[in-house]
Amino acid sequence: MGFTVLIPARLASTRLPDKPLADIGGLPMVVRVAQRAEQSSAAQVVVAADSARIADACSRHGVRAVLTRPDHPSGSDRLAEACEHLGLARDDVVVNVQGDEPLIDPALIDAVATLLQQRPQASMSTAAHPIASVADFTNPNVVKVVLQADGLALYFSRAPIPWWRDGFAQGVNALPQPAPLRHVGIYGYRAGFLREFPRMPQAPVESCEALEQLRALWHGHRIAVHVTDQAPGAGVDTPEDLERVRQLVLAGA
Repeated sequence: MGFTVLIPARLASTRLPDKPLADIGGLPMVVRVAQRAEQSSAAQVVVAADSARIADACSRHGVRAVLTRPDHPSGSDRLAEACEHLGLARDDVVVNVQGDEPLIDPALIDAVATLLQQRPQASMSTAAHPIASVADFTNPNVVKVVLQADGLALYFSRAPIPWWRDGFAQGVNALPQPAPLRHVGIYGYRAGFLREFPRMPQAPVESCEALEQLRALWHGHRIAVHVTDQAPGAGVDTPEDLERVRQLVLAGA
C-alpha cells in the first residue's frame, strides 16, 4: 500500500532565518530533503510550504509543493491543511519528514510507514534508537521514549528515562540496561487522525514537556515505535549545523 511523504517548511526560524532555502551543495535544503524522501517507496512526496518563495524553489527543481497558511501554530496543523489540499482519504498513511533533515535515510521513512500499515491499533508511528552516551541520556534536548512489550510507546520525555531506583545516590556515570531509547523526530499518521489532531485540547504533560506527541497518548491514541540501530543523519538547527551538513554533502554523505 502506498503512502505520502509530507515535508512541512516555513521561513521563520529564530536561529537560522530562511532555513528551508539555505544552500547545501547548490540546492535549497528543502529540495535536498525532498530528493532523499523520493528515494523511499512513497507514492508521492509533497512539501507543505508557508511561503511562495519555498513553493517556487521547489518548483524550479521538480519538487511538488502545496502552499499552506503562514499562521499555523505547529507543523501538524500545516500537515492537516496539506491533507485537505491533496484530498487524502481517512486511512491513507502520511509520513512527516522534517524539512531540516537533508540526510534522512529513505529506509527509515519506509520503516515508519510500513509499521503504521501493520499496526491497525495505532494512530501514529515513529522511530527510536539506543542511546550510547551518558551525555545524550541526560540532555533535555534529546527526547527519550519508553516502550511497552508490544512496541507501542508508553511515554516520551526530555528527562532521562527509564531511571533506576538508586540513580540519584549513585550519580549519572553509566547508562541503565537495557539501553534507553532516543526518540527520532519522524512520524507516520493516518490522514484522518492528522486532520483531527490539531483540534484536540493540549495535554498538561504536553505543555510541561513541550512534546506534541504526548497529546496523542493523553487522548488515548497509540504510537507504534520502530527501533533501529542506526542514529539519524545530522539535522540542521543552527548555522554550525548547516556548515557541518554542507561538509558531509561535499564528502558524499
